[in-house]
Amino acid sequence: MEDCLFCKIIAGEIPSNKVYEDALCYAFYDIAPQAPTHFLVVPKKHISGVSEICEENAAVVAHIFSVISKVTKELGLASYRVVSNCGEDAGQTVFHLHFHVLGGARLADGMC
Repeated sequence: MEDCLFCKIIAGEIPSNKVYEDALCYAFYDIAPQAPTHFLVVPKKHISGVSEICEENAAVVAHIFSVISKVTKELGLASYRVVSNCGEDAGQTVFHLHFHVLGGARLADGMC
């Protein structure tokens, strides 16, 4: 998608601090971290959000969760939170499916 921030990051048009990359997904550190470790994992193929997951693209979501497991182990995170906002009212500001991974400290109760 032409004006999608995350598509531009994946394409290398906007710099990011890469955590992981493979043929299906890209992970990078959040520019406004909400925890000591805070990175995002996004599919390389544009999917606008959770509401657009279907049988045809669900495999990439399963792959993303295996990547989250792998990367958190590599970073030494025994506990972490995974969050995906779906829609404006839920706080989604970039309409490209993404999963926030937060850890590295005790996270506040009451969220999720």
